[in-house]
Amino acid sequence: MSHGSNKVLTEKRGLVGWIIFNQPAKRNAMSLDMWQALPAILDDFESDPGIRSVVLTGAGDEAFVAGADISEFETHRATPRDVAAYENHVDAATHRLAASRLPTIARIRGFCIGGGLAIALGCDLRIATPQSTFAIPAAKLGLGYRHGGIRTLMGLVGPGFAREIFFTARQFNAEEASQMGLINRVVSDDKIDTLVDSYCAMIATNAPLTIRAAKITMNEINKAPAEFDAEFCDRLVQECFDSEDYTEGRRAFMEKRKPDFHGR
Repeated sequence: MSHGSNKVLTEKRGLVGWIIFNQPAKRNAMSLDMWQALPAILDDFESDPGIRSVVLTGAGDEAFVAGADISEFETHRATPRDVAAYENHVDAATHRLAASRLPTIARIRGFCIGGGLAIALGCDLRIATPQSTFAIPAAKLGLGYRHGGIRTLMGLVGPGFAREIFFTARQFNAEEASQMGLINRVVSDDKIDTLVDSYCAMIATNAPLTIRAAKITMNEINKAPAEFDAEFCDRLVQECFDSEDYTEGRRAFMEKRKPDFHGR
């Protein structure tokens, strides 16, 4: 299924929604229509009560996403007005991804560069193969990087590594990325699907309201202090305690059985 672009495909595999960046001839580089398609895809998955998590990956073996489609820059990023419009679409996509109420996993094989790394950073978990490479080459292109993306990167790897990533603009291998905290797990190519499926299965058996509250609270904590909404976070916690799932969790524990959570 496609949503506004045949270069972004979606599938629903049981309880998991899959987003597949589908431009393998260009190492899945993100074109404007691909950025524009992403929010609608996430809206669709979140409207389906049967979806418990989302996996994002790239078509083929070479890349997750190897950055923006630079061939479009002359037409879509040639003037200051064009640049602003383009960046607004990118921001809308990455913000929508980060704000998804569903847990998101980046399944990374190969190149994860520039805009591809921004997408991966917008996910909750990043699982990669040893052959994967990571970079933000903005300094090689002369383009600026918005503060939201820099804040996200600094929050994940710290200011020292963030400076190294930006100032050198070099590619880092999966081992280096793991040491920085840029990715969660490195697993062999033949085992990545098993691990991703295992994580999705674990997420699916846990309480959706608890996961949602934790995710939103972490996002709030990452905001500037003046923007942090403590009352909202407290309400989410109370919703968990008031939920049927909390009752089910207690009963399942006492009855020594697996709980059956429904997100209400």
